[in-house]
Amino acid sequence: MPLVIGDILDPEFLAITRDQFPKLVWEDGAKTAGSTAKKVKKNLQADLSTRAGAKLRDMLKDSIAGHSVVMAYARPQKWSKPLISRTEVGGGYGLHIDNALMGREGEQVRTDLSYTLFLSDPDEYEGGELVIEQAGQTHSMKAKAGDLVIYPSNTLHQVAPVTSGTRYVCVGWIQSQIRSGEQREMLFDLENLRAEMRRNYQTNSIEMLTLSKTIANLTRMWAE
Repeated sequence: MPLVIGDILDPEFLAITRDQFPKLVWEDGAKTAGSTAKKVKKNLQADLSTRAGAKLRDMLKDSIAGHSVVMAYARPQKWSKPLISRTEVGGGYGLHIDNALMGREGEQVRTDLSYTLFLSDPDEYEGGELVIEQAGQTHSMKAKAGDLVIYPSNTLHQVAPVTSGTRYVCVGWIQSQIRSGEQREMLFDLENLRAEMRRNYQTNSIEMLTLSKTIANLTRMWAE
């Protein structure tokens, strides 16, 4: 199941990010797509190689990587460089699957998880839903600005055509310490349980110590 994590960006940082959009240079998004995906990718991506662009990219990455729920759910080992995408009327991204590896040789990231950080509110554009096909179910998602959707990279997904307004998002990929999605989910459940138990148990209680030992030992068993 895709996970929606709310308020990755606070309103002040979101406003700073959006203020930078007119200053960015926008290029054809197909440049960063694989040979198959580029045929169905109709959007623009910001050139983040400039000093201002790189600063914005790093700020967004730090905000995502610094969020406790993202860390607990994804257990990141490596991060791709984030991209900022702009999709205007008539644009979208047809059904595709992400490349198994992202980045230049020697800096490649295995794409275990994909994320979309919404930078536009839903009422600013029509269409543009993130549509994820998983286990016979279709998840259509249009989160508010500042919210992040994270989902397995091995799923077919698409961005529905935008019919009015402009859709801005930040996207990227994560290589997890835990390759198996089922194992990541179990660890995430245990981390949520530990957070709940902290309300009623002391850190050095036998219940908390046993749970922490279990999380540590499963991580030790499964981590790469």
